[in-house]
Amino acid sequence: MDHQRRAGRDFIARHGETVFNAARRLQGDAPHTPLTRAGFAQAEAMGAGLRALLGARPALTLWASPTGRALQTLAVIAEHLELAWHGVRTDARLREIDVGAWGGRDYAGLAGEVGGFWNAEHGLFAAPPPGGESYGAVATRLAGWLADTAHDSEDRLVVMHGMSSRVLRGLMTGAAPLPAFGTAIAPGLAQGSVSLIDKGSERIVVTGSGSAPA
Repeated sequence: MDHQRRAGRDFIARHGETVFNAARRLQGDAPHTPLTRAGFAQAEAMGAGLRALLGARPALTLWASPTGRALQTLAVIAEHLELAWHGVRTDARLREIDVGAWGGRDYAGLAGEVGGFWNAEHGLFAAPPPGGESYGAVATRLAGWLADTAHDSEDRLVVMHGMSSRVLRGLMTGAAPLPAFGTAIAPGLAQGSVSLIDKGSERIVVTGSGSAPA
């Protein structure tokens, strides 16, 4: 099945702000970087926005990256929707881009040490981090997840990360590849945002209040 024409709709959510985001540090695929109070507020806003749009107990399959920050965000949203958090399906392919040796580094310090590491025009790494992933590698694993779940006919909520969600949204909307990166990458959204993708078309249904890169 063409994942751009899947029968159900997809709500793609970016997790709330974390302690790493607040300190402007790269967290990449770190397994657990806790939400801040602002991050929980963003999760509350996502939950309230989706409740207003979908009502209580919607027919919605819950998916998430297995990271703590994604699952914390989902817990708050699920409570608003009156859905069982324990029914979530996790998949490691939904995790954030692996930043390799840059994990835990602060953006300012890294910029002083590695000039030009950040592509400000697109809000992306200019080149793959040492020991980390390229955007093409992220696209490959996400394309695998899309193919494996293409039979799912229900609406679904997917809570994941800034950069990986941009790649997923690019794949699902059939966006043209960015020449500098060799793969489709959608525009960045603030933390706490939710995008609705329906048969290849996208609209933002919750605009987040976060400001972290990606």
